[in-house]
Formats: sequence, structure tokens, C-alpha cells
Amino acid sequence: MSAPLQTAPSSTAPAAPLLPRTVDAGARRPRRPRGWVWVAPALLVLGVFVYLPLLQNLQYSVMKWDIYAGGSSFVGLANYEKLAGDPVFWRALLNNTAYAAVSLVCQVFGALLLAALVEGLRSERWRRALRAVYFVPSAISLTVAGLLFYFVYEPELGILNALLRGVGLDGLTQAWLGQEGTAIWAVITMSQWQGFGYSTLLFAIAIQRIPQDLYDAASLDGVGPIRRFLQVTVPLTREMTGLMIIVTLSGAFQVFNEVMVMTSGGPNNSSQVLVSWLYRMGFGRNDFGYAAAIATVIFVLTLGVALLQLAITRKRRVEW
Repeated sequence: MSAPLQTAPSSTAPAAPLLPRTVDAGARRPRRPRGWVWVAPALLVLGVFVYLPLLQNLQYSVMKWDIYAGGSSFVGLANYEKLAGDPVFWRALLNNTAYAAVSLVCQVFGALLLAALVEGLRSERWRRALRAVYFVPSAISLTVAGLLFYFVYEPELGILNALLRGVGLDGLTQAWLGQEGTAIWAVITMSQWQGFGYSTLLFAIAIQRIPQDLYDAASLDGVGPIRRFLQVTVPLTREMTGLMIIVTLSGAFQVFNEVMVMTSGGPNNSSQVLVSWLYRMGFGRNDFGYAAAIATVIFVLTLGVALLQLAITRKRRVEW
């Protein structure tokens, strides 16, 4: 009898399951810590110039420290108890809070609105011209801007009072930097003028990164400019908005140059802010332990604002 014919295996037969490759643990190459070589210098600089001074400041805040005589003594929480009963500290904190609120409205939401209006223009020439115009104040140093507005607010020869007289509002003319009710608001106004252009430029860059197709599609759907701003521009610039909120609020609690140049905290400490009061306590009254306690409060406030904003931003990122 003839041997049975052997047929080739059918192509439709199920393939053998692939087994995972086993790799010998001893054959694995050890990871070389090359990344730490590049990260170590930055960590060293941060440790020496940021984290070490923070720890030292906490140490000094529980001491009575005379930096000129070199003497120090442990006082516990006495400096913080002194803070709680210091009316100038609370006035300074209130001024910083007002500064933060105005900055949030002007340098974040106002800057975003202006950037959207400018970037919405069809003429590239006008867009470039307006970017240069509103960025010019940001190129001026805070000290120069403070001196400039010091003369703007001058009661007799200042431009502001001259304009008020020119339009028949003589009753509104006053010594803007010399009265307790207007000094801090005059400083805040100058600061918004100086920092508004920089925030607007950053928002303009964020808007330029939004694909134009989204705006075109919204226009084809009959969406008006206000809804395009609310439904396209605002959501797609939320990362920049979150960053600007952190930077603006943190900077609002670290204001110093504007106040020292224009009012030095006066009149009658009505325009004091936390950093200017810290400077006055430390270098004016040689109470560096109390100044360190004020610095600790500033650190806690700015850190809390940053952590809160990061948490909100992370939550929104997950939702989106």
C-alpha cells in the first residue's frame, strides 16, 4: 500500500501563542545616574540660595536678634504674638490684599481681554504697533516709573491735578501721595500702569498659539466675538491664566520698590506694605527677629496662593 499523503498545515490554523521573553536579571545593564550629574548643580544652587535661607529665616523669627551688636536670644513665639497686636502690620496686610485684588483684575483679566482685542485685529501692522505701545511702560524700571508718577501726583505742578483743573473738576484736586486715604491707591495705580503691558504680551503669545481653524469654525457656526472669546480664547489660555494668577498674586505680596520710592510707607504708615514694614523693622529699628517673622508670614501667604492655584489648575486639567 502506498503511504498516506502528508498535507501542509492549513494557513487558517490558530498560531501558537507568543510567550513573553524572559530576560535574565543579570543581563540587564545598570542604570547610570547621568541625569543627576546635570540636576545636581541646580539643586545645589537652590539649596544654598533658597532653602537654606528659608530655614535660617524660620530660626531667626523665634529669636531677638541685634545684627549690629551680634547678640541674639531665643524668645519663642513672642515675635508672632507681637505681629498679632501690631496695627501697622494689619494695615500693611490689608494694603497688600487690595494690591492683589486690583492686580488680579487689571493684570490678569484685563490683560487677557486687551490681548484678545489686539490679536483679533486683521491688520498685522496695527497689531505690531499696539504691542509696542502697551509694552513700553514695562520696559521702564520700577524706580524710574515711581519717580515719574511722583511728579504726576505733585499737588501744584503735577499733570493729574492740572488735567482736573482743565476740565473744571477743581474740587477733586488733592495731594494724592500726601493723604492717608489716597496714598496707597496712587501707588497701586502706578504699579498697574507699569506691569499691565508685560501681562498683555504674555497673553498675546498664548492667543497666537491657538489654531486659527478653531476661530474660523466658530465663525462659520455663527458664533459672535464675545462667545468666541468665552468659548475658545478663555479655555485655551487657561494654562497661561493660571500661571499669571500665581505670578501676580505672589508679586502683590512682595511689593517694595514702588512704595519706598513714592511714599516710604507714609503718610502715617497708611501706605505701608509687608515688605516695606519688614525693611523698616529690620534696618530701621534693628529688630531683625521681628522682621524675620514678617518674612515668614509673606512666605506662607505666597506659598499658600501658589499651592491653591496649582490645585485648581490640576483639577481643571483633569476635567478637561
